[in-house]
Amino acid sequence: MNVSLSGPRGDRLRSISLSVFEGERVALLGRSGAGKSTLLAIANGSLRFETGEVRWCGQSIRSMPRRKKREIGMLWQDLLLVEELSVGQNVNSGALGRHNLIWGLANLLFNVDVPSCRDCLQRAGLDADLLDRGLIDAPIRQLSGGQRQRVALARLLRQQPQLILADEPIANLDPVIASDLLDHLLNRSPEGQLNCGAKAIVISLHQPELIDRFDRVIGLRDGELVMDEPSGQLTPADLSRFYEVG
Repeated sequence: MNVSLSGPRGDRLRSISLSVFEGERVALLGRSGAGKSTLLAIANGSLRFETGEVRWCGQSIRSMPRRKKREIGMLWQDLLLVEELSVGQNVNSGALGRHNLIWGLANLLFNVDVPSCRDCLQRAGLDADLLDRGLIDAPIRQLSGGQRQRVALARLLRQQPQLILADEPIANLDPVIASDLLDHLLNRSPEGQLNCGAKAIVISLHQPELIDRFDRVIGLRDGELVMDEPSGQLTPADLSRFYEVG
């Protein structure tokens, strides 16, 4: 609540206050430099803020133990995949927080727990035929851009987070691949739960035409919260409020 962070060229965030509730699919919109990436980095605890407070399940993120922070998963725009490791090793790195040092060292030497790794890759939309042909053992540098995105998503699924934060996960993707990736993240089960396994998800986007896939839209402009509305109530005029040049 009331989170602020300044930068060399002015405020990066200005007194942002909001809550995300269980079951919500939230779109975070705004121009480049509006503060979307900064807000997500603060929410996952990787960026320190100057004033205010961030809480996850009632606990301050500043004092939260590492095992609790594992409940927050992040899909970064640049993916942060390790080029020197295989697909399987990258996916399994999402589970490092649930295993001991010996398991982690074993994963650096070869692929461990291949069935779980394969399950996450299939849930992320990678074809079973590709997996049968040895994709799990392939180095990351051999993959296409779309395949890399799916491996990063599979790593996130392997983490089993309760909250997913995604920083423009469909940027620069083919529209068909982008739509499919969003489906894997946002679709609900018949029971109303998110298929990705998380309780809530926040995704930053540059594509306001996709907001109908979300329950709620948060808009940032110049580090300020200028919109927080149910997606079904927004009009093109509403969206233009934070995409126009200030």
